[in-house]
Amino acid sequence: MATTHPSHGFLAEPPPSPEVQALFDGDVADHGFVMNLTRVWAHSPSAKVALFALLGDLAQQAGLTFRQRGVLISATAGTVGDSYCSLAWGNRLATAAGDDVAHTVLRGDDDGLDAVDAALAGWARTIARDPNATTAADLEPLRRAGFDDRQIFAITAFVALRRAFSTVNDALGALPDRQLRDEAPAGVDAAVSFGRPAADEAS
Repeated sequence: MATTHPSHGFLAEPPPSPEVQALFDGDVADHGFVMNLTRVWAHSPSAKVALFALLGDLAQQAGLTFRQRGVLISATAGTVGDSYCSLAWGNRLATAAGDDVAHTVLRGDDDGLDAVDAALAGWARTIARDPNATTAADLEPLRRAGFDDRQIFAITAFVALRRAFSTVNDALGALPDRQLRDEAPAGVDAAVSFGRPAADEAS
């Protein structure tokens, strides 16, 4: 009988299948190891594939750069207290924009951010914190940053789906991979003081 693993979460390992193996192989190719969250999503490989295809489509519609995706995801994850995506994307944002920017976005302090980064981070936090509290005025920083209504829709849907992704991972107990914590630059490591702790052992 399959058993749960404390790093992989509260679910038992899914039975082997070509679809599950494809997810695992993709992680090894991209990261060098199988991520704990992937073992959770391996219970429905098609859901993970479809979700990330949709996220990619929305990012393209919005015209988001890699840095801008990092700002949106890090701001969202930091707001909801998701240590997993905060470490994963905080590290990527640090590489793309610098450790100081990643630290700032994760901690919810927009001082020092340019107008575009601040607009994206602010909107992501507004959505993640309380979407029912938004007003039309909340969109003005995005418009001043050059985003049109189609792009704003795509950005909003992108953030909402990333929040849903974090919710599944957190609710089912997936621990951030030890590699993510070990590789985090000082600013990211200091900023991510919330959420589930990193796994004690490498996946």
